[in-house]
Amino acid sequence: MSAKKEDGNLLRRLGALGQSVWLDYIRRDLIESGGLARLVRDDGVRGVTSNPSIFEKAISGSRDYAGLIADASRQGRSAKAIYEQLAIRDIRDAADVLRTVHAESGARDGFVSLEVSPVLANDTEGTVDEARRLWREVGRGNLMIKVPGTPAGIPAIRALIGDGINVNVTLLFSQAAYEQAAEAYVSGLEALAGRGGNLGGVASVASFFVSRIDTAIDAELERKMAGSADAGLAGLRGRAAIANAKLAYRIYRDIVAGDRWRALAAKGAQPQRLLWASTSTKNPNYRDVIYVEELVGRDTVNTIPPATLDAFRDHGRVRESLVEDLDAARQVFAELQRQGISFAAVTDRLLDEGVKLFADAFEKLLAAVAAEAGSAKA
Repeated sequence: MSAKKEDGNLLRRLGALGQSVWLDYIRRDLIESGGLARLVRDDGVRGVTSNPSIFEKAISGSRDYAGLIADASRQGRSAKAIYEQLAIRDIRDAADVLRTVHAESGARDGFVSLEVSPVLANDTEGTVDEARRLWREVGRGNLMIKVPGTPAGIPAIRALIGDGINVNVTLLFSQAAYEQAAEAYVSGLEALAGRGGNLGGVASVASFFVSRIDTAIDAELERKMAGSADAGLAGLRGRAAIANAKLAYRIYRDIVAGDRWRALAAKGAQPQRLLWASTSTKNPNYRDVIYVEELVGRDTVNTIPPATLDAFRDHGRVRESLVEDLDAARQVFAELQRQGISFAAVTDRLLDEGVKLFADAFEKLLAAVAAEAGSAKA
């Protein structure tokens, strides 16, 4: 018998290695043109993520939403209410495109993510209330509510999982933050099980941000190099983010091998997969698909923006890279410490900056909606 022919589509080959490809992008014309359905059919795309910045660019960068904004503004709706109407329509329609993926994967894939307002990042109760409301209003079982992994977000995640609501934990930069998100998922499932809930109907991903880490650490290294002749500093550039992700994946594998998780799995629970986010390459000196190629592993997700998706389809290299060179990954952290670079301080700063960036994008989004609404009334 001949061996099974390897799929020529590089994106589909990621799926063959156990990694799900999600699209980090949403826009009305992508759905209406059939573009999303083609990505699902031809490239094996198995989910969609969104954030305030993506919606802001979609709404302000096209006329796709003008008619609906005009209609809503004539009804006297606020900019936030109009935005939610637009977003919920797109999320529902994208979820419907992915409904078959959701069913065929046993509720493992086929999700579309919608974020709670970033201004609630430090408000546990407000996050829980808004997440519950959005879950009801979207009304799709393959919705994931995005909640930031801030100190206030962690208890919100635990409560929402306990309610049986799918959660995408976003803005994770450090291994410690990931462990907190994983603990929130496990304890939320335990609470749900204690109430007799259906564990198999709940899904979660932990969105671990990648390229922003290299941008920040490389900047620290450049400052050190300006006053040092240590050749080892240059060799650390572009290595911290991938090392961080590999060690987080090691933590994931330890979690799912543990007795506590096995007890939940026996009741039908599915693991909270790591999702690699921020996977476009920011530094032009690095390979344009580095944060896809070096983060391939079973039971993971990579959410990829359109340009990087196209680049990987064209010239990506596929191998199970996440399990390679763990000792080298640990050595990167040891060397950063030796050089006096506090990785914890960098990731704490990145979390603060990430919350602010999303909040700023949300305010810009509401301003764009308000401006469009004002034009419609003029």
